[in-house]
Amino acid sequence: MSNVRDAAPAISLSTMQARAPGLVSLYKRAGSSLRAHALEGVRAAVYLVLDRSGSMRRYYKDGTMQHLGEQVLSLSAHLDDDGTVPVVFFSTDVDGSTDLRLGDYPSRIDKLHENLGHMGRTNYHWAMDEVIDHYLGSGSTDPALVIFQTDGGPTSRPAAERYLCKAARLPLFWQFIGFGDPDDNEFAFLHRLDTLAVPACRIVDNAGFFHAGRDPRATDDGLLYDQLLQEFPHWLSAARTARVIT
Repeated sequence: MSNVRDAAPAISLSTMQARAPGLVSLYKRAGSSLRAHALEGVRAAVYLVLDRSGSMRRYYKDGTMQHLGEQVLSLSAHLDDDGTVPVVFFSTDVDGSTDLRLGDYPSRIDKLHENLGHMGRTNYHWAMDEVIDHYLGSGSTDPALVIFQTDGGPTSRPAAERYLCKAARLPLFWQFIGFGDPDDNEFAFLHRLDTLAVPACRIVDNAGFFHAGRDPRATDDGLLYDQLLQEFPHWLSAARTARVIT
């Protein structure tokens, strides 16, 4: 993957039609949002982090998590040509990690979740550490968009904040997405992460947050993509200025 920008998506529509016809509609919606945010032709890796704390059970059961995986995989096809999204499942610790691929995505999130056993508490920092290790191990210097889903604040808030601030020197943008009651005070911490001071706490603003509601599957796909991408272009600009992206 190269960060050289051109007008074409990383994976073409014809390739999507051949390899993942069930994702074509999502792929087109993602493309529209990328164009609206002046991100057409940008190249970046895409990661997906999924909460497996006990309160998340219903979102796996009703297909919401599988659908989010398909939405993110369709978005990544515009940004990265390998057709793969690394996925990290977390609760008290990292429960498991795998890849979501264009040729092998139907029901994959559901099946993996069912094989991971106990659903624990919520600790962001172990999942963040897993993503950082994977990114550093890849040898890439290109930017990465990390879509981090959760339904509440972490057990260890200082650890999550510390990891986010340290990670600001890496080409990683953390887009947090909340599921559940928008009035839940648990989400106050995510708003805090979104607004940590620059440069007092971190070299650049490397995180965004939006709330997808109690029923995220009811959120229009185009709206979800717009929210996922809203802060990413601002980070790209700031990260280049700060030489986080070379």
